[in-house]
Amino acid sequence: MNIGAIDFGKEPLFLAPMEDVTDPAFRLLCKRYGADMVYTEFVSADALIRNVKRTEQKLHISDVERPVAIQIYGRDVETMVEAAKIVESANPDILDLNFGCPVKKVAGKGAGSGMLRNVPLMLDITREVVKSVNIPVTVKTRLGWDDNQKIIVELSEQLQDCGIAALAIHGRTRAQMYTGEADWTLIGEVKNNPRINIPIIGNGDVTSPQQARAYFDKYGVDAIMVGRGTIGRPWIFEEMHHYLRTGELLPEKSFAWQADILKEHIEKSIEWLKDERKGIVHSRRHLANASAFKGIRDFKPTRIAMLRADNKEELFRIIDEIPEKFGIE
Repeated sequence: MNIGAIDFGKEPLFLAPMEDVTDPAFRLLCKRYGADMVYTEFVSADALIRNVKRTEQKLHISDVERPVAIQIYGRDVETMVEAAKIVESANPDILDLNFGCPVKKVAGKGAGSGMLRNVPLMLDITREVVKSVNIPVTVKTRLGWDDNQKIIVELSEQLQDCGIAALAIHGRTRAQMYTGEADWTLIGEVKNNPRINIPIIGNGDVTSPQQARAYFDKYGVDAIMVGRGTIGRPWIFEEMHHYLRTGELLPEKSFAWQADILKEHIEKSIEWLKDERKGIVHSRRHLANASAFKGIRDFKPTRIAMLRADNKEELFRIIDEIPEKFGIE
């Protein structure tokens, strides 16, 4: 599968862009364990052209991450075009347009999945951004605004006509947010549309190697984008690739191994933010969802203690005491 001149090979797996998750520290871990492409957190076009420091930080990428995509969102043509040019100067491999974020502060202002209610503007933005940069432009969006407006089949053709190099589809409407099950039937319909000739990337509820295999086989997508299933488990890409190649599951990683990766991630977050407390706070979503802690009985007080810890020494002490405290080998 190719996006522009980038050859991803057969059945590639991408790390989905996620706010407060896909920072440089986490992207590097996912890349280490087999992510074929990683995406930055989404970047506000408005903030970018206003030189907001925290937003500009999101453009920091390294060659080790490549191929890497930077994703932007906004709600007017001029701002998105200007932001796209700034992003291009950061030298990513791909520029992605976010027309899928469902959160109120984005969609409610007409950006992200809010664009699904103003398709002409979405197409104008896409067309002009494609013309303004010399790197491949891709789009990530949803099935539609709600169950009564599932427009993705027609929309995919319109976006393709704007010149995008690939389309990622999350199998939910904006109204669903992240609830319910992702519906891949329309993703499959887009992929099997004879008028579609760009790669179609499926996204939504792929959280196991078996699901990745089943979704490739059933819906024929060119790539799968993995989102929430990576949180606290960046090695899921290694597990999925192994299963896709062999049909066999890798043995479960030991608690000690998983804990070491989690601590490495925390240390890299501290290094990235140059602040111990901020790095720990930024890592709390991974701590709360880490697979190493799932299934441990009576773990809630320890989980709370971990999430309240605000220095590395205390946090690592709590993690290191877990095997003896809960009888984990």
